[in-house]
Amino acid sequence: MSENLQLVHSILAQWERGNFRSVDWAHAQIEYAIVDEPGSQVGWGVAAMTRTWREFLTAWNDYRVEANEYRELDHGRVLVALRPHGRGKASGLDIGAAGSQRGSANVFHVRGGKVTRLFTYFDRDRALADVGLSRGLANPTANRAASEARARLTA
Repeated sequence: MSENLQLVHSILAQWERGNFRSVDWAHAQIEYAIVDEPGSQVGWGVAAMTRTWREFLTAWNDYRVEANEYRELDHGRVLVALRPHGRGKASGLDIGAAGSQRGSANVFHVRGGKVTRLFTYFDRDRALADVGLSRGLANPTANRAASEARARLTA
């Protein structure tokens, strides 16, 4: 397992227990966004990421995520397919039941042992499209081949 994949696994191990406090893994000037949230904006720095994530978490009881799949996209990017769990504080809505079967995803950009960019998606299919993968394409070799073919087409 690559160092980047090990780092992302260690982050998700905490998040799967609902522990979002640690930010040692984040580069000081991390770029962070919840991509498909209405009104979403990109923030830079650990403080901005922490503020955005804290605001999101205030709406939920017992929020956590379950990692379903890890995909090393290239030397610096890792996509993690997730299933969220938690209950809305005001609505009582179970996010796992309401989120459909698609799930969500995070795309981690790693350099020098730190996450330099983190993009959170509520819609996993949009994350797959944004990184140039087709929905359901689970074979990493096929993913790499598809990415190389796309690069040749756009070159």
